[in-house]
Amino acid sequence: MKVTLMDFKKLALSMVAQKLGGNNAAIGGVLDSLVGGGNQMDIGSLVSGLKEKGLGDVAESWLGDGENKEISAEQLKDVLGAEKVANAAAELGTDEGSLLDTLKDAVPQMVDKSSSGGSLLDSVGGLGGLAGMAKKFL
Repeated sequence: MKVTLMDFKKLALSMVAQKLGGNNAAIGGVLDSLVGGGNQMDIGSLVSGLKEKGLGDVAESWLGDGENKEISAEQLKDVLGAEKVANAAAELGTDEGSLLDTLKDAVPQMVDKSSSGGSLLDSVGGLGGLAGMAKKFL
């Protein structure tokens, strides 16, 4: 099964909206800028960011089958960027702590569900291929 960007985004919207409530369009815009740093959500740049911060093993656990390793709110804030997190929280009308608590639970699930059976990871040549793909956009 091939997972598209839209599938990934729908999962993200659903999970974040469940926890924080709010308008899907607003949440979608915030997630686009927060997870990937551009105008659309990018799992490759997220995985690359995790790897750059020494969390490659966490990313691999999310992408592969089996149990997902946890990420702390502070680690996630470091990966996403403090300024982006602050802006996202303000846009959503919530505090940074609530947003990060939601994301630290939702992001691993989003990545995991988007890569069930390793299809996403395998399709890009493993974690190295995914990180390499993200670097092309930097």
